[in-house]
Amino acid sequence: MADVLKVLGQAKPAATTLTTLYTVPSTAQTTTSSLVACNSHSGNSTTRISIAINGAADDLKQYIYYDHQISAKESHVAVLGMTLNEGDVVRVYSDSGNVSFNLFGVETIRD
Repeated sequence: MADVLKVLGQAKPAATTLTTLYTVPSTAQTTTSSLVACNSHSGNSTTRISIAINGAADDLKQYIYYDHQISAKESHVAVLGMTLNEGDVVRVYSDSGNVSFNLFGVETIRD
């Protein structure tokens, strides 16, 4: 097995659009270290982050942040040691379309 430290995903979803930020590859397990949401707009933005086990359809039970407000020109850094298995999906959303999301962590690639 090999560990690969990396930027797992980057996205700037359109307004009110739930968007896939990262999907764990079929040959890997992933441990996240942090997720950064950056509001580049001059107004406040509301964000959501969900974890869908094995790519399940959207469901309220998946949310780890729901309608979390980020002030204008500010970032929210979530230090999350999430462990994810193959096929798990991290999804992001903002009401304004002015928030970028970056997910960092380690993929453990199975031989």
